[in-house]
Amino acid sequence: MNNSSSSPTSDDRDEYPKVTQADVERATFRVGLKPVPRKQRVTILLDTRLIEYFKAKAGERGYQTLINDTLRQAKERETLAETLRRVIREELHHDAHSSST
Repeated sequence: MNNSSSSPTSDDRDEYPKVTQADVERATFRVGLKPVPRKQRVTILLDTRLIEYFKAKAGERGYQTLINDTLRQAKERETLAETLRRVIREELHHDAHSSST
């Protein structure tokens, strides 16, 4: 019988360096080869009813993830609204300028 094994023994694991919190904080998180932003822990106070709403709506998904997604969507809607306003202003300006000539 062969006593060698492909799984690491406890002696093998002791050879690897310990990963510290500082190591994690210095790490660059990637999806494929592209760096991706990581999440940042924050503490905020929210209305109790708001938390209850998101907890009830989230189910197993996690209410904090749902709050994060909702905030991201609000930011994207704001960006879309700003873009639409700019385009409308440009078109109105273009139309006003065209009709005066």
